[in-house]
Amino acid sequence: MTPIYYIEDDETIAQLVKEYLVQRGYGVSVFPTIARAKEALTTKLPALLLIDWNMPDGNGSVFCQWIRSRWRELPVIFLTVRSDAKDIVSGFQNGADDYVVKPFALEVLHSRIQALLRRTRDITGQYLSCGDITLNQEKRQVYDKEEEVPLSPLEYQLLLMLLQNKGQTVTRQSLLERLWDSHGSFVNDNTLTVTMKRLREKLHQPIWLRREQESAGQLYAQLKRGRLLWRSVVTRRYCMRLTIWIKIYCSSRRMMNSDASCRIWVCR
Repeated sequence: MTPIYYIEDDETIAQLVKEYLVQRGYGVSVFPTIARAKEALTTKLPALLLIDWNMPDGNGSVFCQWIRSRWRELPVIFLTVRSDAKDIVSGFQNGADDYVVKPFALEVLHSRIQALLRRTRDITGQYLSCGDITLNQEKRQVYDKEEEVPLSPLEYQLLLMLLQNKGQTVTRQSLLERLWDSHGSFVNDNTLTVTMKRLREKLHQPIWLRREQESAGQLYAQLKRGRLLWRSVVTRRYCMRLTIWIKIYCSSRRMMNSDASCRIWVCR
């Protein structure tokens, strides 16, 4: 089913449009506020957006500008009572691909959706997002809100891996095995540490990367029970000793297998 997000605070209209489109093979998710729609967009992109202009927590036109600053190719149709020529022109200038004035015939809306999807391509797999960070896989570009962030090839590969595993756990060993430098050589432990530090700095210390550090810290704190000396900053000198202690601890507690000894959370 083709996914569509409908941003509409009128429950009656939203339900009518949803039922009609669902019967024609679309998967429609309704969001009564712009805030909830933004949260959904940063998690997963639809094939098309339907937006009401007047929302309880913001302006649909401003919301469309926010969308265009991140996903320029995402199809957008305004569904609104604003029929003034000035509003229609403003809607298109702020990024809308089409503009439908209420009241409207559902058949006409369906035809406009079909026409717009024929003219555009599916971009649901092109973008990866977490918080204010957006990665365009096709163009290999990274944005922090509206600002493009220049990354080295290795920094880009690291961020790509983290976003591809959003909401999951990643081991440091798996990063070392899958990352490579500009010469096609696998990176070592020290290079990964430096690259992660630079990536955090370039992305202005995003909260989901800080949470990764906190989650690792919680694991290390548990290891204090195993008489492991914990320091706020673990230098490379202690990495091998730390790995061994984690394996011993997790094996004794039967909490996870040896391959999962260095799990960390990313992109919450």
